[in-house]
Amino acid sequence: MKARMLLVCCSLIMCACRGDTSSDTPHPVSMTEDALGHYCQMNLSEHPGPKAQVHLAGLAAPLFFAQVRDAIAYQRMPEQSHAIRAIYVSDMAKADSWSKPGIDNWAPAEDALYVVGSRVAGGMGAAELIPFGDPAAAEKFIRANGGTLLRLSQIPDTMILAPVEMAVDKDGNFTAPIDNANTQH
Repeated sequence: MKARMLLVCCSLIMCACRGDTSSDTPHPVSMTEDALGHYCQMNLSEHPGPKAQVHLAGLAAPLFFAQVRDAIAYQRMPEQSHAIRAIYVSDMAKADSWSKPGIDNWAPAEDALYVVGSRVAGGMGAAELIPFGDPAAAEKFIRANGGTLLRLSQIPDTMILAPVEMAVDKDGNFTAPIDNANTQH
């Protein structure tokens, strides 16, 4: 009996020491009609272009971003307080259109290819990092809209963290972004 109990205890200890072998990386969640942008607190479905979600340690729900650029800026800013467990971006190669990037076509941010410096602005009107899972789709987008194809690790902080100046008309309404960061690549 004692030998059997000792065997059971040793087995339990060995299982505990081995730890959980499953990945603790959270899966992406669907972007519902209720999803709000972290910075703007606006409904994401009202804005065109790719979106992002950032999963933080200790938080059950991800932070959604109306622009991929904003999510990557959040990742690279020293002020953010929680460890980032995962970042997912809209795979625009799978999107129905620019105005409908899809609610479930997420790709891990580190796996995507990004078109930077294109003529197409993101959902909030600023320059965008446009993610693609398919290099051929990214190249087709570049032929139509300009830009350069980079991996996330190749995109300099100056391109992401640089302020975006917005042009205004005579009445003080925003008309278009003037993004000086795109000229630095």
